[in-house]
Amino acid sequence: MNYDPKNVICTVAGIPVSGFADGTFITIERNEDSFALRVGVTGEACRAKNNNRSGRMTFTLMQSAQCNSLLSGLNVLDEQSPMGDGIGPFTLTDLNGDSLAGAEKCWIVKPAALTYSKEAESREWVFETADLSLTVGGDPL
Repeated sequence: MNYDPKNVICTVAGIPVSGFADGTFITIERNEDSFALRVGVTGEACRAKNNNRSGRMTFTLMQSAQCNSLLSGLNVLDEQSPMGDGIGPFTLTDLNGDSLAGAEKCWIVKPAALTYSKEAESREWVFETADLSLTVGGDPL
């Protein structure tokens, strides 16, 4: 099997995320470690489970991607709505293998920065969730 970036399917709040920039285009990670180790003065150890399942999803899109307009609209809706109407589900499915990620509710942390230069730039969108489900699987060859 070959890896194909087109086989990484992602949606946020019902919007199919597309128009990814070259290089690392999606990063998904938890905000905190799952476990913390405490070691006493005599070397005895204990680990504590951290129940914080919050996380961040970062998407890097091309400047020209139509998805930027959709995500910007979602952000404006969320900022202007007293009920948080810009909150929605998140899903990522890697059809190359068996990695999955998801959340019942996610939101844009802040609008992507506008940058301009001699060449086309990228736009970085950061979403956050309180309940990130994450399965890091393999992509068999």
